[in-house]
Amino acid sequence: MPTIFKRIIDKEIPAQIVHEDELCLAFHDVAPQAPTHVLVIPKKELANLAAVSSEDQALLGHLLLIAKKVAEQLGLTNGYRTVINCGRDGGQSVDHLHIHVLGGRVLHWPPG
Repeated sequence: MPTIFKRIIDKEIPAQIVHEDELCLAFHDVAPQAPTHVLVIPKKELANLAAVSSEDQALLGHLLLIAKKVAEQLGLTNGYRTVINCGRDGGQSVDHLHIHVLGGRVLHWPPG
């Protein structure tokens, strides 16, 4: 069964998309944890960071560059946080690799 993110990639479920290219998609999270909360996901189905290999090196770099671009595009000039949860104990709720881009307020440490 496809994940919700795969269904968003396939345009079966609508999303508020802020970036799309041949490798990835970025869209606003439906349950934001900050005033700005965007997810950057690869179109390639990868369950999580533990599932990547050296062949995904360029893709991972691309995802980080898109996270930076999206943060700039959304005006996060005072800073932002990127988060990649990995596995259940890491807080991952959807089994599709994704980068959270959070900003628009002061983000305290530790996060949770």
